[in-house]
Amino acid sequence: MKIKIFLLSIAAIMTASCAANKKSSQNTQCDLRQTATRVVDNLLERSYMLYGNRDSRKGLHYAEACTAVGALRFAQTVGDQEMLNRIIARYEGFLNEKDDTVLFSRTPHVDHNVMGIVPLQIYLAGGDKRYLEAGLSFADKQWENPLPDGLTSQTRWWIDDMYMVGMLQIQAYRATQDIKYADRAALQLVSYLRKLQQPNGLFFHGPNYPYHWGRGNGWVASSMAEVLSSLPGDNPYRQEIMASYKKMMARLLACQSDNGMWRQLIDYPYAWTESSCTAMFAYAMSVGIHHGWLGREYKAAVDKAADALCAHVDRKGNVRDVCAGTGQVDDIEFYLNRPRLLGDFHGQAPVLWLINENLENERRG
Repeated sequence: MKIKIFLLSIAAIMTASCAANKKSSQNTQCDLRQTATRVVDNLLERSYMLYGNRDSRKGLHYAEACTAVGALRFAQTVGDQEMLNRIIARYEGFLNEKDDTVLFSRTPHVDHNVMGIVPLQIYLAGGDKRYLEAGLSFADKQWENPLPDGLTSQTRWWIDDMYMVGMLQIQAYRATQDIKYADRAALQLVSYLRKLQQPNGLFFHGPNYPYHWGRGNGWVASSMAEVLSSLPGDNPYRQEIMASYKKMMARLLACQSDNGMWRQLIDYPYAWTESSCTAMFAYAMSVGIHHGWLGREYKAAVDKAADALCAHVDRKGNVRDVCAGTGQVDDIEFYLNRPRLLGDFHGQAPVLWLINENLENERRG
């Protein structure tokens, strides 16, 4: 009983802790292109991040897959063909599953299937249909044996699934314009939103773990931004997803810290500020600004976040203060004491997404 009262007290403190950020911000002061170039070079100089299974086909880790997509988008945005070629060369192993490549994994799990976003992004960047075929093989396998309600059999109700499933399927839609992929993404997202979004707009790490963990919520925010940016206007779930997105963005705007970052536990004022969720939230807002879903007050928040993140990237392109991989635990101290990593791909990826989106917005005027 005492534990229950304690948790309720913590939840009340968290809920009451966020005040709207009224401060204005100047445009970002860092060199976005130079910063992103360092992060891409950092990726290209590393060994692959793999799952490390005993099988020789270990499989590309989802965190590197997400970083690769950011790198490919950035290279295309700035028109650096040499950089684009280097990134594509790194992932040529996707062209032949029967080779001894370590990139492939056919494990039927959201964290493995999402690697299909990489060959799909390569196809979108250059039109090589071999990569289209490779990417679609992951998107289609995800729906081989759907549940009776139409969801993928990989459904497990973890909040990060919204990105792992939604991003793969919307990438397949972007590459093919086949509406079935957009419909899958929308159905998956709306089902998770109905089940998991809290009245304050945020998401608990799990149904039995009442903590608004930063990066977990970052996956949600990023998934809605990705899907909504390509989801057809006549999709029956579009308005509902948009309403959930705006509700979440409003809460996040109120919770941004004075230094431009968001916290490891979003609405707990004593939590440390964390880079991966900061980049994810700012990215989701930047997409909303681009499409006109969000008002101009969000621009100041994105600029502050971008400035803060630039200061978190070292000379070698490593992003600082990235939370280590985090499972669900019913202990607030577990979240507050998670290791802060340097250069972890969970942070490298969204920094590239954000910078690329900001550069795209600058180009669009």
